Amino acid sequence: MSWNDLVTIEPVGHVLGGRAEVFDDAWDAVDAVIRLDGSRFGEEALFGLDTFSHLEIVFHFDQVKPEKIETGARHPRGNTGWPLVGIFAQRGKNRPNRIGVSRCRLHRVSGLDLHVSGLDAVAGTPVLDIKPYMDEFGPRGAVHQPAWATEIMRDYY
Repeated sequence: MSWNDLVTIEPVGHVLGGRAEVFDDAWDAVDAVIRLDGSRFGEEALFGLDTFSHLEIVFHFDQVKPEKIETGARHPRGNTGWPLVGIFAQRGKNRPNRIGVSRCRLHRVSGLDLHVSGLDAVAGTPVLDIKPYMDEFGPRGAVHQPAWATEIMRDYY
């Protein structure tokens, strides 16, 4: 292993409030706060962020135990009615590096706190990065996905 293979990431903040337990679906109504690490950042790190309606949050699924990590194929949510698909063809939390990405609505910025809704991360989750969502970063061209993906997301937000 070379030094290029090693990655060290220090959280920029943590999720406060919202859900305390991990379970799927109905995330849209969940309000939470992302609090920036005040020992590393001042309020100026968030200047201008309040002019965006949505954020992309990169976070660590820290509650997933290493022995629960999936590296092969599985039925999403254990539903055998859905096809067997590889871990990289789904967005489950038991990913090899336990990294999640979520888009959420930004309601307001208050000091080092970002008040959001629809963030599918639970209280205490380490936040690795915060990015403003811009339309231009959305997909170009038509998007397609399998029917099972549409079904699984029906009640997610």
